[in-house]
Amino acid sequence: MNITQLIEDASALEPYLPVAQVAVAVLLIVLILLQPRGESLGSAFGQNFSLPGKLRGASKTIFWTTISLAFLFILFAILNLLI
Repeated sequence: MNITQLIEDASALEPYLPVAQVAVAVLLIVLILLQPRGESLGSAFGQNFSLPGKLRGASKTIFWTTISLAFLFILFAILNLLI
């Protein structure tokens, strides 16, 4: 398959793409607001600094789900541009 065939096949999704993009955007906003506060500026003043690798449990799940939804949002935006 070439790229034009993929774009033609994706054109069937055209009516649903904006709705899916809005849904992903809302979920992305919710997950960003649920993330724990970082201490990046506090580390400059001698406080502890936590890296994403130190996340455990729900924080880690929220972190990776946020990244996945961000990539999905970008993919939907590119598809919406191409179709």
